[in-house]
Amino acid sequence: MKVINESLEFSTSGFSDMKDLTSGVSRILSQSRLENGIVTLFVPGSTGGVTTIEFEPGLQKDFPELMEKLIPQKKSYHHDATWGDDNGFSHLRASLIGPSLTIPFSHSRLTLGTWQQIVFVDFDNRSRSRTLTLQFMGE
Repeated sequence: MKVINESLEFSTSGFSDMKDLTSGVSRILSQSRLENGIVTLFVPGSTGGVTTIEFEPGLQKDFPELMEKLIPQKKSYHHDATWGDDNGFSHLRASLIGPSLTIPFSHSRLTLGTWQQIVFVDFDNRSRSRTLTLQFMGE
């Protein structure tokens, strides 16, 4: 089995900014020359998450609205009192979605569904430069 470590770098504007990373992950998989295996995606940091979703305009609006209902931005959080950075909501949202995702691939293609894309969500309260860590394992 071969292990290949790569990364994707991109900018975000915070506040539930969603980035479709499917083509970037697919491109790196193609360059790896691996045929079958898994890729694990990992977000270093505690205010971003990675998941899958149908990346279309309606859900790009629905998802942030859901996060606001579950974990409101304007609420007072203990984290904010501790650090004074007013992003307690960001940490909670990111922990709900999670920092990692594993996707199998076969014949050098991600085994995603037709309407399923890999999405990074930046929950922080400011724009950021982000790096997604990718680890491919396979043959």
